[in-house]
Amino acid sequence: MLKLLKTTTFLAGLAAGNLAFADAHAEGPYAAYEGTTLIVNFPAHPHYNAVMEVLPEFTAQTGIQVEVDMLPYLDMRERQTLELALDEGAYDLISYVVFSKADYVYADQLENLAKYFMNPMLADPNYDAGDLIDGYVQNIGVAGGEKGYLPGPTGSLYGLPFGSETSVLYYRADIFEKHGLEVPTDYDAFLELACQIPTLEDGMGGVASRAASGHQASHAFLLHLAPLGGRVFDAAWNPTINDEAGVAAADALKQIVDCGPEGSSAFGPAEAANAFAQGQAAMFLDSIAFAPTFEDESRSTVVGNVGWAAHPAGVRAASQTGGFGLGIPANAENKEAAFLLMQWLTSKEGDLAVALAGGNPSRFSTYANAELNATYPWSATFGEALAFADPDWRPIIPAWGRINADIGTTMSEVLTNDLDIQTALDGIAERTRALMEEEGYYIWQ
Repeated sequence: MLKLLKTTTFLAGLAAGNLAFADAHAEGPYAAYEGTTLIVNFPAHPHYNAVMEVLPEFTAQTGIQVEVDMLPYLDMRERQTLELALDEGAYDLISYVVFSKADYVYADQLENLAKYFMNPMLADPNYDAGDLIDGYVQNIGVAGGEKGYLPGPTGSLYGLPFGSETSVLYYRADIFEKHGLEVPTDYDAFLELACQIPTLEDGMGGVASRAASGHQASHAFLLHLAPLGGRVFDAAWNPTINDEAGVAAADALKQIVDCGPEGSSAFGPAEAANAFAQGQAAMFLDSIAFAPTFEDESRSTVVGNVGWAAHPAGVRAASQTGGFGLGIPANAENKEAAFLLMQWLTSKEGDLAVALAGGNPSRFSTYANAELNATYPWSATFGEALAFADPDWRPIIPAWGRINADIGTTMSEVLTNDLDIQTALDGIAERTRALMEEEGYYIWQ
Protein backbone atom coordinates (compact mmCIF):
# COMPACT_ATOMS: atom_id res chain seq x y z
CA MET A 1 0.00 0.00 0.00
CA LEU A 2 2.79 2.40 0.92
CA LYS A 3 5.27 3.29 -1.77
CA LEU A 4 8.70 4.52 -0.70
CA LEU A 5 9.86 7.19 -3.10
CA LYS A 6 13.38 6.70 -4.40
CA THR A 7 15.63 9.76 -4.36
CA THR A 8 16.07 10.66 -7.99
CA THR A 9 16.93 13.84 -9.82
CA PHE A 10 14.07 15.94 -11.15
CA LEU A 11 14.52 18.61 -13.74
CA ALA A 12 18.12 19.76 -13.81
CA GLY A 13 16.89 23.32 -14.10
CA LEU A 14 14.93 23.00 -10.86
CA ALA A 15 17.90 21.55 -9.01
CA ALA A 16 20.25 24.22 -10.32
CA GLY A 17 17.79 26.98 -9.60
CA ASN A 18 17.36 25.79 -6.02
CA LEU A 19 21.06 25.13 -5.33
CA ALA A 20 21.45 28.28 -3.29
CA PHE A 21 18.20 27.49 -1.49
CA ALA A 22 19.45 24.01 -0.61
CA ASP A 23 22.88 25.25 0.55
CA ALA A 24 21.30 27.94 2.68
CA HIS A 25 19.18 25.42 4.53
CA ALA A 26 21.49 22.38 4.60
CA GLU A 27 22.64 23.20 8.12
CA GLY A 28 19.46 25.05 9.00
CA PRO A 29 15.92 23.86 9.72
CA TYR A 30 16.23 20.61 7.78
CA ALA A 31 19.34 19.30 9.54
CA ALA A 32 17.46 18.30 12.69
CA TYR A 33 15.06 16.15 10.65
CA GLU A 34 17.50 14.47 8.27
CA GLY A 35 16.72 10.76 8.12
CA THR A 36 13.09 11.25 9.20
CA THR A 37 10.55 9.31 7.15
CA LEU A 38 7.21 11.01 6.59
CA ILE A 39 4.12 9.03 5.66
CA VAL A 40 1.67 11.08 3.63
CA ASN A 41 -1.76 10.39 2.18
CA PHE A 42 -2.35 11.78 -1.32
CA PRO A 43 -5.14 11.24 -3.86
CA ALA A 44 -4.70 9.60 -7.23
CA HIS A 45 -5.19 12.84 -9.11
CA PRO A 46 -3.29 14.67 -11.89
CA HIS A 47 -2.01 17.32 -9.50
CA TYR A 48 -0.57 14.75 -7.13
CA ASN A 49 0.87 12.73 -10.01
CA ALA A 50 2.88 15.89 -10.72
CA VAL A 51 3.82 16.09 -7.03
CA MET A 52 5.29 12.60 -7.22
CA GLU A 53 7.76 13.87 -9.83
CA VAL A 54 8.87 16.73 -7.60
CA LEU A 55 9.08 14.94 -4.23
CA PRO A 56 12.51 13.38 -4.86
CA GLU A 57 13.97 16.89 -5.04
CA PHE A 58 12.62 17.57 -1.54
CA THR A 59 14.46 14.52 -0.23
CA ALA A 60 17.62 15.52 -2.09
CA GLN A 61 17.54 18.98 -0.50
CA THR A 62 16.48 18.03 3.01
CA GLY A 63 17.41 14.40 3.72
CA ILE A 64 13.75 13.78 4.74
CA GLN A 65 12.31 10.64 3.17
CA VAL A 66 8.67 10.48 2.06
CA GLU A 67 6.40 7.46 1.76
CA VAL A 68 3.14 8.06 -0.12
CA ASP A 69 -0.11 6.20 0.43
CA MET A 70 -1.94 7.18 -2.76
CA LEU A 71 -5.66 6.39 -2.89
CA PRO A 72 -8.57 7.21 -5.20
CA TYR A 73 -9.82 10.52 -3.84
CA LEU A 74 -13.31 9.18 -3.15
CA ASP A 75 -11.72 6.51 -0.92
CA MET A 76 -9.46 8.92 0.98
CA ARG A 77 -12.16 10.20 3.30
CA GLU A 78 -12.95 6.74 4.70
CA ARG A 79 -9.28 5.97 5.34
CA GLN A 80 -8.61 9.38 6.87
CA THR A 81 -11.66 9.15 9.10
CA LEU A 82 -10.26 5.95 10.58
CA GLU A 83 -6.68 7.19 10.92
CA LEU A 84 -7.43 10.62 12.35
CA ALA A 85 -9.57 9.11 15.13
CA LEU A 86 -6.71 7.01 16.52
CA ASP A 87 -4.47 8.07 19.39
CA GLU A 88 -1.48 7.68 17.07
CA GLY A 89 -2.25 7.85 13.38
CA ALA A 90 -0.23 6.56 10.44
CA TYR A 91 -0.12 9.84 8.53
CA ASP A 92 2.17 12.81 9.08
CA LEU A 93 0.59 14.88 6.31
CA ILE A 94 -2.69 14.46 4.46
CA SER A 95 -4.32 15.94 1.40
CA TYR A 96 -7.98 16.48 2.17
CA VAL A 97 -10.92 17.30 -0.09
CA VAL A 98 -12.19 20.79 0.69
CA PHE A 99 -15.54 19.73 2.13
CA SER A 100 -13.74 17.55 4.71
CA LYS A 101 -12.25 20.68 6.27
CA ALA A 102 -15.18 21.45 8.56
CA ASP A 103 -15.49 17.88 9.84
CA TYR A 104 -11.79 17.52 10.61
CA VAL A 105 -11.47 20.90 12.30
CA TYR A 106 -14.69 20.41 14.29
CA ALA A 107 -13.40 17.05 15.54
CA ASP A 108 -10.06 18.66 16.52
CA GLN A 109 -8.19 16.39 14.10
CA LEU A 110 -6.08 18.98 12.26
CA GLU A 111 -3.23 21.07 13.63
CA ASN A 112 -3.68 24.83 13.84
CA LEU A 113 -0.75 26.07 11.74
CA ALA A 114 -0.15 29.28 13.71
CA LYS A 115 2.52 27.81 15.99
CA TYR A 116 4.50 26.53 13.01
CA PHE A 117 4.46 29.84 11.17
CA MET A 118 5.41 31.55 14.45
CA ASN A 119 8.45 29.33 14.93
CA PRO A 120 11.58 30.96 13.42
CA MET A 121 13.28 27.56 13.33
CA LEU A 122 10.61 26.28 10.93
CA ALA A 123 9.00 29.21 9.11
CA ASP A 124 10.82 30.28 5.93
CA PRO A 125 10.92 34.12 5.91
CA ASN A 126 10.80 34.00 2.09
CA TYR A 127 7.58 31.99 1.98
CA ASP A 128 5.46 35.02 0.93
CA ALA A 129 2.02 33.89 2.09
CA GLY A 130 0.48 36.96 0.44
CA ASP A 131 1.22 35.38 -2.93
CA LEU A 132 -1.08 32.43 -2.21
CA ILE A 133 -4.39 32.70 -4.07
CA ASP A 134 -6.61 34.20 -1.39
CA GLY A 135 -9.85 32.59 -2.56
CA TYR A 136 -8.21 29.18 -2.23
CA VAL A 137 -6.78 29.93 1.22
CA GLN A 138 -10.17 31.10 2.44
CA ASN A 139 -12.06 28.15 0.99
CA ILE A 140 -9.62 25.37 1.78
CA GLY A 141 -7.43 26.47 4.67
CA VAL A 142 -9.33 28.70 7.10
CA ALA A 143 -11.97 27.74 9.66
CA GLY A 144 -13.57 29.42 12.66
CA GLY A 145 -14.18 32.85 11.17
CA GLU A 146 -17.27 34.14 9.36
CA LYS A 147 -19.98 31.46 9.24
CA GLY A 148 -17.49 29.13 10.94
CA TYR A 149 -15.72 28.17 7.71
CA LEU A 150 -14.41 31.45 6.28
CA PRO A 151 -11.84 34.05 7.40
CA GLY A 152 -12.75 36.64 9.99
CA PRO A 153 -11.53 37.98 13.33
CA THR A 154 -11.92 34.53 14.92
CA GLY A 155 -10.60 32.48 11.99
CA SER A 156 -7.51 30.25 12.07
CA LEU A 157 -5.44 28.49 9.42
CA TYR A 158 -5.61 24.70 9.44
CA GLY A 159 -4.42 23.88 5.95
CA LEU A 160 -2.86 25.23 2.78
CA PRO A 161 -4.32 24.99 -0.73
CA PHE A 162 -2.56 22.43 -2.89
CA GLY A 163 -4.29 20.98 -5.91
CA SER A 164 -6.94 23.68 -5.79
CA GLU A 165 -9.34 24.34 -8.63
CA THR A 166 -11.70 26.92 -10.04
CA SER A 167 -14.27 26.62 -12.82
CA VAL A 168 -13.58 27.91 -16.33
CA LEU A 169 -15.27 27.63 -19.70
CA TYR A 170 -13.71 25.45 -22.39
CA TYR A 171 -15.05 25.89 -25.89
CA ARG A 172 -14.42 24.57 -29.39
CA ALA A 173 -12.66 27.49 -31.04
CA ASP A 174 -13.02 25.91 -34.49
CA ILE A 175 -16.80 25.43 -34.13
CA PHE A 176 -17.24 28.97 -32.83
CA GLU A 177 -15.20 30.36 -35.73
CA LYS A 178 -17.07 28.22 -38.28
CA HIS A 179 -20.44 29.64 -37.23
CA GLY A 180 -19.32 33.13 -36.28
CA LEU A 181 -20.25 32.62 -32.63
CA GLU A 182 -19.11 34.88 -29.79
CA VAL A 183 -17.61 33.32 -26.67
CA PRO A 184 -20.28 33.83 -23.98
CA THR A 185 -19.39 36.14 -21.11
CA ASP A 186 -22.82 36.09 -19.44
CA TYR A 187 -25.41 33.44 -18.66
CA ASP A 188 -28.01 34.60 -21.16
CA ALA A 189 -25.57 34.10 -24.03
CA PHE A 190 -24.17 30.91 -22.52
CA LEU A 191 -27.56 29.20 -22.18
CA GLU A 192 -28.70 30.40 -25.59
CA LEU A 193 -25.60 28.83 -27.17
CA ALA A 194 -26.07 25.63 -25.16
CA CYS A 195 -29.24 24.89 -27.10
CA GLN A 196 -28.26 26.61 -30.36
CA ILE A 197 -25.18 24.45 -30.97
CA PRO A 198 -27.16 21.21 -31.55
CA THR A 199 -29.10 22.97 -34.31
CA LEU A 200 -25.85 24.01 -36.00
CA GLU A 201 -23.81 20.84 -35.61
CA ASP A 202 -25.58 17.54 -36.13
CA GLY A 203 -24.99 15.15 -33.25
CA MET A 204 -23.12 17.69 -31.10
CA GLY A 205 -24.37 18.78 -27.70
CA GLY A 206 -24.05 22.33 -26.47
CA VAL A 207 -22.40 21.82 -23.09
CA ALA A 208 -20.96 18.70 -21.48
CA SER A 209 -21.80 18.86 -17.76
CA ARG A 210 -21.80 16.77 -14.62
CA ALA A 211 -25.29 15.62 -13.74
CA ALA A 212 -25.12 12.13 -12.19
CA SER A 213 -27.31 11.57 -9.14
CA GLY A 214 -25.70 12.52 -5.85
CA HIS A 215 -22.65 14.73 -5.43
CA GLN A 216 -22.20 15.41 -9.15
CA ALA A 217 -25.71 16.80 -9.69
CA SER A 218 -25.34 18.93 -6.56
CA HIS A 219 -21.94 20.23 -7.72
CA ALA A 220 -23.37 21.12 -11.13
CA PHE A 221 -26.33 22.97 -9.62
CA LEU A 222 -24.13 24.95 -7.23
CA LEU A 223 -21.84 25.85 -10.13
CA HIS A 224 -24.68 28.01 -11.48
CA LEU A 225 -26.25 29.08 -8.18
CA ALA A 226 -23.50 31.47 -7.09
CA PRO A 227 -23.12 33.44 -10.34
CA LEU A 228 -26.89 33.66 -10.71
CA GLY A 229 -27.04 35.40 -7.34
CA GLY A 230 -28.03 32.56 -5.04
CA ARG A 231 -26.78 30.94 -1.86
CA VAL A 232 -27.82 27.81 0.00
CA PHE A 233 -28.40 29.89 3.17
CA ASP A 234 -28.85 33.51 4.16
CA ALA A 235 -26.80 35.11 6.95
CA ALA A 236 -29.12 33.63 9.62
CA TRP A 237 -28.85 30.07 8.21
CA ASN A 238 -32.32 30.14 6.74
CA PRO A 239 -32.36 28.00 3.57
CA THR A 240 -32.66 30.20 0.48
CA ILE A 241 -31.93 27.51 -2.07
CA ASN A 242 -35.56 27.66 -3.23
CA ASP A 243 -35.63 31.37 -4.03
CA GLU A 244 -35.69 32.91 -7.51
CA ALA A 245 -31.95 32.45 -7.99
CA GLY A 246 -32.17 28.81 -6.98
CA VAL A 247 -34.92 28.18 -9.50
CA ALA A 248 -32.85 29.94 -12.18
CA ALA A 249 -29.81 27.78 -11.37
CA ALA A 250 -31.81 24.54 -11.53
CA ASP A 251 -33.44 25.65 -14.77
CA ALA A 252 -30.01 26.48 -16.22
CA LEU A 253 -28.71 23.02 -15.38
CA LYS A 254 -31.78 21.37 -16.89
CA GLN A 255 -31.38 23.35 -20.12
CA ILE A 256 -27.72 22.37 -20.30
CA VAL A 257 -28.45 18.68 -19.76
CA ASP A 258 -31.43 18.62 -22.13
CA CYS A 259 -29.33 20.21 -24.89
CA GLY A 260 -26.17 18.31 -24.03
CA PRO A 261 -24.57 15.15 -25.43
CA GLU A 262 -26.46 11.88 -25.30
CA GLY A 263 -26.41 10.36 -21.80
CA SER A 264 -25.66 13.69 -20.10
CA SER A 265 -27.91 13.03 -17.12
CA ALA A 266 -25.55 10.23 -15.98
CA PHE A 267 -22.29 12.13 -16.47
CA GLY A 268 -19.72 12.47 -13.74
CA PRO A 269 -16.77 14.82 -14.31
CA ALA A 270 -14.72 12.22 -16.19
CA GLU A 271 -17.60 11.35 -18.52
CA ALA A 272 -18.39 15.01 -19.19
CA ALA A 273 -14.74 15.81 -19.91
CA ASN A 274 -14.45 12.80 -22.19
CA ALA A 275 -17.56 13.88 -24.13
CA PHE A 276 -15.93 17.24 -24.80
CA ALA A 277 -12.58 15.63 -25.61
CA GLN A 278 -14.25 13.33 -28.15
CA GLY A 279 -16.02 16.17 -29.94
CA GLN A 280 -19.49 15.45 -28.58
CA ALA A 281 -20.01 18.94 -27.13
CA ALA A 282 -18.96 22.46 -28.06
CA MET A 283 -18.51 23.68 -24.48
CA PHE A 284 -17.47 22.33 -21.10
CA LEU A 285 -17.84 24.31 -17.85
CA ASP A 286 -15.76 22.70 -15.15
CA SER A 287 -12.41 22.60 -13.38
CA ILE A 288 -9.08 23.93 -14.61
CA ALA A 289 -7.71 20.45 -13.90
CA PHE A 290 -9.01 19.08 -17.22
CA ALA A 291 -7.03 21.40 -19.51
CA PRO A 292 -4.07 19.03 -20.15
CA THR A 293 -6.46 16.22 -21.13
CA PHE A 294 -7.84 18.20 -24.03
CA GLU A 295 -4.36 18.77 -25.49
CA ASP A 296 -3.28 15.13 -25.11
CA GLU A 297 -3.55 13.35 -28.48
CA SER A 298 -3.85 9.98 -26.77
CA ARG A 299 -7.04 11.09 -25.00
CA SER A 300 -8.49 13.90 -27.08
CA THR A 301 -9.70 14.43 -30.64
CA VAL A 302 -9.93 18.21 -30.21
CA VAL A 303 -6.24 18.99 -29.69
CA GLY A 304 -5.43 22.46 -30.96
CA ASN A 305 -9.09 23.46 -31.23
CA VAL A 306 -9.84 24.33 -27.60
CA GLY A 307 -10.29 27.86 -26.30
CA TRP A 308 -10.48 28.98 -22.67
CA ALA A 309 -12.52 31.70 -21.02
CA ALA A 310 -13.68 32.78 -17.59
CA HIS A 311 -16.83 31.27 -16.06
CA PRO A 312 -19.72 33.32 -17.54
CA ALA A 313 -21.15 35.96 -15.23
CA GLY A 314 -24.76 36.15 -14.15
CA VAL A 315 -25.86 38.58 -11.46
CA ARG A 316 -22.19 38.44 -10.43
CA ALA A 317 -18.96 36.88 -11.60
CA ALA A 318 -18.38 33.91 -9.31
CA SER A 319 -16.44 30.80 -10.21
CA GLN A 320 -16.10 27.63 -8.16
CA THR A 321 -13.36 27.10 -5.61
CA GLY A 322 -12.48 23.64 -4.42
CA GLY A 323 -10.06 20.81 -4.80
CA PHE A 324 -7.51 19.76 -2.22
CA GLY A 325 -5.56 21.15 0.70
CA LEU A 326 -2.67 19.94 2.85
CA GLY A 327 -3.07 19.48 6.60
CA ILE A 328 -1.15 18.01 9.50
CA PRO A 329 -3.16 15.48 11.54
CA ALA A 330 -3.36 16.24 15.24
CA ASN A 331 -2.20 12.67 15.93
CA ALA A 332 0.78 12.77 13.56
CA GLU A 333 4.15 11.53 14.80
CA ASN A 334 6.40 13.92 12.85
CA LYS A 335 4.52 17.22 12.83
CA GLU A 336 7.43 19.62 12.44
CA ALA A 337 8.99 17.68 9.56
CA ALA A 338 5.52 17.46 7.98
CA PHE A 339 5.24 21.24 8.19
CA LEU A 340 8.59 21.59 6.43
CA LEU A 341 7.31 19.38 3.60
CA MET A 342 4.04 21.32 3.41
CA GLN A 343 5.91 24.61 3.34
CA TRP A 344 8.36 23.37 0.69
CA LEU A 345 5.63 22.08 -1.62
CA THR A 346 3.58 25.28 -1.38
CA SER A 347 6.56 27.65 -1.61
CA LYS A 348 7.10 29.70 -4.76
CA GLU A 349 9.74 27.23 -5.94
CA GLY A 350 7.72 24.15 -5.09
CA ASP A 351 4.45 25.45 -6.51
CA LEU A 352 6.12 26.35 -9.80
CA ALA A 353 7.89 23.00 -10.04
CA VAL A 354 4.63 21.10 -9.51
CA ALA A 355 2.82 23.33 -12.00
CA LEU A 356 5.49 22.76 -14.65
CA ALA A 357 5.06 19.02 -14.07
CA GLY A 358 1.33 19.37 -14.78
CA GLY A 359 -0.19 20.37 -11.44
CA ASN A 360 -2.58 23.18 -10.49
CA PRO A 361 -0.92 26.37 -9.18
CA SER A 362 -1.81 27.75 -5.77
CA ARG A 363 0.07 31.04 -6.21
CA PHE A 364 -0.52 34.14 -8.28
CA SER A 365 3.19 34.31 -9.17
CA THR A 366 3.05 30.82 -10.66
CA TYR A 367 0.21 31.77 -12.99
CA ALA A 368 2.24 34.84 -14.05
CA ASN A 369 5.37 32.81 -14.78
CA ALA A 370 6.50 33.13 -18.41
CA GLU A 371 7.83 29.57 -18.61
CA LEU A 372 4.55 28.15 -17.33
CA ASN A 373 2.53 30.18 -19.81
CA ALA A 374 4.78 29.11 -22.67
CA THR A 375 4.39 25.47 -21.64
CA TYR A 376 0.66 25.62 -20.84
CA PRO A 377 -0.96 28.44 -22.87
CA TRP A 378 -4.22 28.28 -20.92
CA SER A 379 -2.53 29.34 -17.68
CA ALA A 380 -2.85 33.09 -18.27
CA THR A 381 -6.62 32.81 -18.75
CA PHE A 382 -6.97 30.66 -15.65
CA GLY A 383 -4.96 33.13 -13.59
CA GLU A 384 -7.23 35.97 -14.67
CA ALA A 385 -10.33 33.91 -13.83
CA LEU A 386 -9.16 33.55 -10.23
CA ALA A 387 -9.98 37.17 -9.56
CA PHE A 388 -13.61 36.00 -9.34
CA ALA A 389 -13.10 32.74 -7.45
CA ASP A 390 -15.85 32.54 -4.83
CA PRO A 391 -14.76 30.93 -1.54
CA ASP A 392 -18.38 30.75 -0.34
CA TRP A 393 -20.01 29.04 -3.32
CA ARG A 394 -21.00 26.16 -1.04
CA PRO A 395 -21.24 26.10 2.78
CA ILE A 396 -18.44 24.02 4.31
CA ILE A 397 -20.16 23.00 7.55
CA PRO A 398 -20.33 19.59 9.29
CA ALA A 399 -23.93 19.10 8.13
CA TRP A 400 -23.01 19.67 4.49
CA GLY A 401 -22.60 16.00 3.59
CA ARG A 402 -26.26 15.27 4.24
CA ILE A 403 -27.48 18.47 2.59
CA ASN A 404 -25.28 17.85 -0.44
CA ALA A 405 -26.65 14.31 -0.83
CA ASP A 406 -30.23 15.61 -0.67
CA ILE A 407 -29.56 18.28 -3.29
CA GLY A 408 -27.87 15.73 -5.52
CA THR A 409 -30.58 13.10 -5.46
CA THR A 410 -33.39 15.64 -5.77
CA MET A 411 -31.75 17.46 -8.66
CA SER A 412 -31.37 14.14 -10.43
CA GLU A 413 -35.16 13.74 -10.21
CA VAL A 414 -35.51 17.17 -11.83
CA LEU A 415 -33.15 16.20 -14.63
CA THR A 416 -34.39 12.69 -15.34
CA ASN A 417 -38.03 12.56 -14.20
CA ASP A 418 -39.09 16.18 -14.80
CA LEU A 419 -39.82 16.83 -11.13
CA ASP A 420 -41.10 20.41 -10.88
CA ILE A 421 -38.14 22.65 -9.99
CA GLN A 422 -39.91 24.81 -7.41
CA THR A 423 -41.43 21.75 -5.74
CA ALA A 424 -38.03 20.07 -5.68
CA LEU A 425 -36.24 23.06 -4.16
CA ASP A 426 -38.99 23.70 -1.62
CA GLY A 427 -38.58 20.12 -0.44
CA ILE A 428 -34.81 20.52 -0.08
CA ALA A 429 -35.29 23.78 1.84
CA GLU A 430 -37.80 22.21 4.21
CA ARG A 431 -35.61 19.19 4.94
CA THR A 432 -32.52 21.36 5.28
CA ARG A 433 -34.21 23.63 7.79
CA ALA A 434 -35.22 20.64 9.89
CA LEU A 435 -31.65 19.35 9.81
CA MET A 436 -30.19 22.73 10.74
CA GLU A 437 -32.61 23.02 13.64
CA GLU A 438 -31.54 19.58 14.81
CA GLU A 439 -27.89 20.70 14.57
CA GLY A 440 -28.58 23.73 16.78
CA TYR A 441 -28.24 26.53 14.26
CA TYR A 442 -31.36 28.35 15.44
CA ILE A 443 -30.90 28.06 19.19
CA TRP A 444 -29.77 31.69 19.50
CA GLN A 445 -32.71 33.08 17.54
